[in-house]
Amino acid sequence: MTIAATTSRDLPHPARDEIRLEGILHALSDPMRLRIVRELAADGDELSCSHFDLPVTKSTTTHHFRVLRESGVIRQIYRGTAKMNGLRRDDLDDLFPGLLDTLLDAAARQAVRLGG
Repeated sequence: MTIAATTSRDLPHPARDEIRLEGILHALSDPMRLRIVRELAADGDELSCSHFDLPVTKSTTTHHFRVLRESGVIRQIYRGTAKMNGLRRDDLDDLFPGLLDTLLDAAARQAVRLGG
């Protein structure tokens, strides 16, 4: 059961038991979305959408955040006028132990190898 938005400023998120491995892997298969998740993991706290300096249009950035939210990788909430983003680390670690850390480690090794 997806947790529906209760107001126009609430964003729908999948319930914990609806998060699927395929959705997570799909969401993280895109370099921009993986970059967002790496930044969130490195910071360890919530970050606003405007924090991310992605080399794509605003509408594409919005799409990437929506894919991450709908797959259950991140949670988005409004704080004032800012849309804040945080990893759903507890949910992901409970459902798929070690998956997020393994993917983040692999992404870091790839970035070093490719010079990015």
